[in-house]
Order: sequence, then structure tokens, then C-alpha cells
Amino acid sequence: MKFMIISIIIISLIGTISHFIYDITNHNKIIGLFVSVNESTWEHIKIALTPTLLWSLVDGLIYGSYPNYFFAKFISLLSIIILIPILFYGYKKIFNNNNFIYDILIFYLSIIVSQLLFYIIINANPVSYFFNYISVIGLIIIFGSYLLLTLLPLDNFIFKDPLTNKYGYDAHK
Repeated sequence: MKFMIISIIIISLIGTISHFIYDITNHNKIIGLFVSVNESTWEHIKIALTPTLLWSLVDGLIYGSYPNYFFAKFISLLSIIILIPILFYGYKKIFNNNNFIYDILIFYLSIIVSQLLFYIIINANPVSYFFNYISVIGLIIIFGSYLLLTLLPLDNFIFKDPLTNKYGYDAHK
């Protein structure tokens, strides 16, 4: 439990900082692969994924030998990818406006849920080899998509910067 709380704090801090790193690094395109390059929903998903992926270096040392590790990590990352857009577009639909405070809360809530799911799954009864195998493939797809969709964002509302109506690096104001 203590490890989970530490992970939430560290992932949240790194994610918060990564929202500003692209500007701080003078729009370095390589750094932009891992941090927010605009205000699209995708880029906000990315700033939660980056520190969660980085945290894998730590939790992998501690939990990597657990039978559910890859399944737990996959579900943890997948929860971020699903939660942020559902909660963001959900509240926008209900309240018919944007609220900066809700956006921030959604970011932190997704990290909390992600780490809670990781903690629950890592401590659950072992899943089958099949689930771990599929999870490794899923992790590779997530990481590959994560990089590719920054370079080549889809022409889709999730990737569109609401401030500039552009995509990817081109959307940065």
C-alpha cells in the first residue's frame, strides 16, 4: 500500500512537470515524443502514460518476478488511455463546458485508478500464461502507438488541439 501511494505521488509529479517540458526544452521533437506538445486529449493521456511507463523501471525491479506483472502493467496503462477521454468528454457533455479544475482532477484520478488496479492485480491470484502473453503484446502496441501517434496523429477529435485546431507538433502555439 505504501509503495502504491509513493508511485501515485511520483507519477503525478513527473506527469505534471511533463506538461511544461516541451516548452522548457525549446520544442525539442525527441522530448516531444514523451511529453505534451499541445493541449489535445491525446497529449494529456501521454503525460500520464510517460511517468507510468518510466515507473515500470522501479516497479519492475520490485514486482517483475510476480506472475501477474505484465497483466497488471497492461491494465494499468490501458486504464489511463480509457479513463481520461471518457471522464473528460463525459463531464463536457454533462456540463456543456470546459473546467480547468476538472481537467486536472481527471489527470490525477486516472493515475490513482491506474496504480490501484496495478496494486490489486499484482496481488491477485496468478493469471494464466495466455493473459500475460497477450499483455506483453498489448504493452508493445501501447508503446509503439504512443510514439507513432505523436509523430502521425490521427485526424480525430482526441488528437486535435482545441486552441489551435491543429494536430501533433503543428498544433503547438
